[in-house]
Amino acid sequence: MPSVYEKYDLKQVINASGRMTILGVSTPRPAVIEAVTEGLHHYFEIKDLVNKTGAYIAALLGVEAATVVSCASAGLAQSVAAVLVKESDWLLENLHTTAIEQNEIVLAKGHNVNYGAPVGTMVAMGGGRVVEAGYANECSASQLAAAITPRTAAILYVKSHHCVQKSMLSVEQAAAVAKDHQLPLIVDAAAEENLQGYYRAGADLVIYSGAKAIEGPTSGLVLGKAQYVEWVKRQANGIGRAMKVGKEGILGLTCAIEHYLSTPKESGQEMVARMTPFIEQLNTLPGVTARVVWDSAGRDIARCEITFDDATTGIHTGELVSALKQGEYAIYFRGYKANEGIIEADVRSVSAAQLDIVFRRIRDVLTQETTA
Repeated sequence: MPSVYEKYDLKQVINASGRMTILGVSTPRPAVIEAVTEGLHHYFEIKDLVNKTGAYIAALLGVEAATVVSCASAGLAQSVAAVLVKESDWLLENLHTTAIEQNEIVLAKGHNVNYGAPVGTMVAMGGGRVVEAGYANECSASQLAAAITPRTAAILYVKSHHCVQKSMLSVEQAAAVAKDHQLPLIVDAAAEENLQGYYRAGADLVIYSGAKAIEGPTSGLVLGKAQYVEWVKRQANGIGRAMKVGKEGILGLTCAIEHYLSTPKESGQEMVARMTPFIEQLNTLPGVTARVVWDSAGRDIARCEITFDDATTGIHTGELVSALKQGEYAIYFRGYKANEGIIEADVRSVSAAQLDIVFRRIRDVLTQETTA
């Protein structure tokens, strides 16, 4: 029987870029796959399933309430809609055809990023309008507060490596501003690993990707204060209908959260130990320098930073990155700094054997260039 790669003529991927949507995010453990399969084989009263699994997850995490959604982006759009619509049956069904005076969502300018889609697009899907606070390279609590007007519906805080990190207020500071102005605080923590910290810091709604750090199926998690989560759940009869999560996703993510909380995670230092032979190999190549770097957003994730001297290697780093996707395996790196001659390898989803393939592929591409 042909493999899925053979059947559809797909290229195999080595994912050294991390848990990215463009590569399918993560590979869930067998127990999660079993929960997904179990869900597919049975019928449920979906509202009951949503409520009961949400209560179960909330108890696991020690939060007031939780609900499973189709993905983190859907969670963001539905959370914005929730704070605008609240209990209104009219707005639930007429969100985008009704003028809403209090529809502004304030966030730091350095948080208004494109993570594969613009944050502002998800806010607009929820009926909101982004208002930026501060500047691209700074936002203090006072600057956040200064952007609040009578039209403000909520404050949004995006916790992500995509965002500007320096001179930005903390979640705790944003929560204090929200409390002072009697506004809800929504935290988009899609790829984050701490499932309780932002809620405990004062957020009213916190959004996670179910398929990233949690390693569940394609899904999302919204947790927070009970009233706000109930308003998110109401969106199943509003904009949430177009982004509904299936029974298999609900059960799969619930199972994944159980395992996430009970299974030891690979530490950053363990990642360092695993990537050290790879780094040593890379440092034998002319024009290549490799070293350990740590996650810019503060997570316990170690990565291999690889710097290329284009004058020595004979190939621009961006061209090298493209070439590495064209071989037998499509090898993907974190290429945010490729224009500076720097890429990063995230080893969380890469085996030792795959790291050896990556090294040999880099060596072979560079050898072809220097001998051309």
